[in-house]
Amino acid sequence: MAGRKQFDMDTALDAAMIQFWRDGYADTSVDDLSRATGLNRSSLYSSLGAKDTLFLRCLDRYAARYGEKYDAALSGAASDPVAAVRAFFDVTLQRIADPDLPDGCLIAQSAMAIPALSPSVAEHARQALGLQRLRLRAALKAGRLTDRDADAFAVHAAAVNQSLAVMSRAGASPAQLLAIVGVTVDALAQAPRA
Repeated sequence: MAGRKQFDMDTALDAAMIQFWRDGYADTSVDDLSRATGLNRSSLYSSLGAKDTLFLRCLDRYAARYGEKYDAALSGAASDPVAAVRAFFDVTLQRIADPDLPDGCLIAQSAMAIPALSPSVAEHARQALGLQRLRLRAALKAGRLTDRDADAFAVHAAAVNQSLAVMSRAGASPAQLLAIVGVTVDALAQAPRA
């Protein structure tokens, strides 16, 4: 229809996700989102929802995009849990090294901002963070770690993974990040199998 501006929903959601990822929830204004997506305020609200709604959509989009990559990396955990966990960390390290993406991790950033988030958005951020631990635990159980070791390593690996994102944002070098991963993977290699 002549005169009617068309937009691509996926492109707009990706732009909003990058904006939240770059500046965080609290420091991203509706005007920032409008500039990032190319939509005026009324179109932004009518097409993508209010700021909280849009943030939740972006958090889910981010979790799904990287969750699929983490699942693929961990898919071989039954036969080689150490290699699977190394591949899991490789997903994070590749994301961190991508110059087209903001530093850090949208989920880690959101978790750190929980005190400033609305209760529903904070709970959603907690759940997104918890999914990573559950994903790791399931893979480590498939790799025949005991329940206790699978729980402990899942919590530890999830914490290390989030710290990689934080440390990269603070300027840690790729070599430093690889060294952190190496300590965790080496410790996992020493864990007894059930």
